[in-house]
Amino acid sequence: MSLRTQDLGIRIGSGTPGPHNAITDVAGVRVGHSSLHQDLSDSRRVRTGVTVIEPRGGLARNQPCFAGISVLNGNGDANGLEWIREAGLLTTPIALTNTHSVGIVRDALISLERESLAVGDNSVYWTMPVVMETFDGLLNDINGMHVKAEHVAQALRVASSIRPQEGSVGGGSGMICHEFKGGIGTASRRLSSDEGGWTVGALVQANHGRRDELRIAGYPVGRLLADIPSPFHSPLAYPGMGSIVVVLATDAPLLPHQCTRLAARAGTGIARCGGGTEDSSGDIFLAFSTGNLGLPMADYQHKGALTTPVTMVNNDHISPLFAAAADAVEESIINALLAAKTMSGNGGNRAEGLSAERLMKALHQLGWVAQ
Repeated sequence: MSLRTQDLGIRIGSGTPGPHNAITDVAGVRVGHSSLHQDLSDSRRVRTGVTVIEPRGGLARNQPCFAGISVLNGNGDANGLEWIREAGLLTTPIALTNTHSVGIVRDALISLERESLAVGDNSVYWTMPVVMETFDGLLNDINGMHVKAEHVAQALRVASSIRPQEGSVGGGSGMICHEFKGGIGTASRRLSSDEGGWTVGALVQANHGRRDELRIAGYPVGRLLADIPSPFHSPLAYPGMGSIVVVLATDAPLLPHQCTRLAARAGTGIARCGGGTEDSSGDIFLAFSTGNLGLPMADYQHKGALTTPVTMVNNDHISPLFAAAADAVEESIINALLAAKTMSGNGGNRAEGLSAERLMKALHQLGWVAQ
């Protein structure tokens, strides 16, 4: 298993990671990947997949979560976000995939949910699954539409609460980050008991950024790594094209507008690594809270009570959650870079992995000292 940020003595912020240092440190959250890495006989290369995040065990619509959305730059696509903005509720799993597979992943999630209902269950509910994307067309034969319904089912089937695999897996299989191989990364922060004892976990699909802007722990390491070949070598492919999507989970009892505020702090973590300034990047963030139980199920046939009691974090005490979110996102991006290995892909394109050794050399050259 690859070394992670904390293994190298790199400390992001002053907070404490959870046991897995992953989004799955939030109780009930499960993550599963299905990866497609194939070399076809006609010379096409498949480097893609799907990643699924389940907010709670069982059907999400039976136990909805409060949720919120934030968009730093909208050059991207996502399904199912408008109802979250309107109602503040997450009622489906969240899937991450490539740009041209959003539709099939959405349709598969709808079919799988209907298949999971008990015989005779005639629930009246429209399903609008959340599917987020980034573009993997440099390394992957994106127009081949290789992600199928069975891959979505596989990701759900293997979803678990252990630390998710990072790097070139699932939806992150063919992604590029700061001109290195990128993909899936995750991290978490657990607040002290005085701050509430809650956990914030992040998972990113990192496919964004320019090499010369890359910063690790505040140090501009990208400037010292220019000799490593970039995958962007034609007028049609230029550094900074791509996107990053972020999912934040917390067990703190946040209301929808507070989830929106938490989601916005993902942009801070991205900026610390040198991202977030590209016109061509779709930077879309979702945050959900598992802290309120017993919200009415999303089913028109089974209406909830006239009112539902909920709990919220007092805004006087919400700042530590914001700091935790920013730190977890920043570390997730670095974890994605460290985990992703060099990959050759479609059209002869190649993305080099950022080795821990080369990163540490650059940090030491800039005067970094382990804390």
